[in-house]
Amino acid sequence: MNETIVFFDIDGTLLDERNRLPQTTKQAIGLLQRSGIRTAIATGRTPSQFEWIREELNIDTYVSANGQYVVYEGREIYAQRLPPDRLRDMCEFAEERGHCLAFSSHAMLCASHAAHPLIDASFGALSLEYPPVDPLFYTHSPVYQAYLFCPVEEEPLYTARFPEYRYHRWHRLAADVMPAGGSKAVGIQKLLEAVGAAPAQCYAFGDGLNDKEMLAWVGTGIAMGNASDEVKAVADRVTATSSEDGIWHGLKQVGLI
Repeated sequence: MNETIVFFDIDGTLLDERNRLPQTTKQAIGLLQRSGIRTAIATGRTPSQFEWIREELNIDTYVSANGQYVVYEGREIYAQRLPPDRLRDMCEFAEERGHCLAFSSHAMLCASHAAHPLIDASFGALSLEYPPVDPLFYTHSPVYQAYLFCPVEEEPLYTARFPEYRYHRWHRLAADVMPAGGSKAVGIQKLLEAVGAAPAQCYAFGDGLNDKEMLAWVGTGIAMGNASDEVKAVADRVTATSSEDGIWHGLKQVGLI
């Protein structure tokens, strides 16, 4: 397959600083689709958290949960679960320290505690609603990614106790939890293997630390203007910020629109 695929991160990339989809981003993605270029999402979010974005942008291919759950044209092609016994251990460890967890399957996200201030603060920053509460969610549903809610200075307690995981900090009070070898790049690789597409034909837009592997692995990685210098350093190009029509300008830079 000689198909061109463009992957888009969500927070700080598709969404601007006010968590809105800029009109120019909608227009740019529509132009790509009408020209036969496939568009896909690559995010740390669970699928239930960005269903409205998929519907608004007419996108049915995505790499979610930081590469742990991958869908191509609405069909699941890769799913990597976290072991329930270790999630139980982490829950107990967090409980002892006044912290908490949340768990994401492909269908929903559930928190281990109700009305926890750490979840309120971190989810509120992204304009996300407080998730349903089910402290035993991991015992009856597949969990592709966990969320650890603890202050950043206490994260080393978890990295020492649970070294089989990697932690992507997205808020001073919250971090994604995934297997040590997991990343968006791994999820994209699984997708390309399934459909027979080449990395050299792919583009990716991102701004966060969890986008570094993705930007470096695809043929052309494009960092948003609001990305850190560390992220920009691994990208092939840098565009404007997400609030300054960065998607539109980035696609113009590489000649896709």
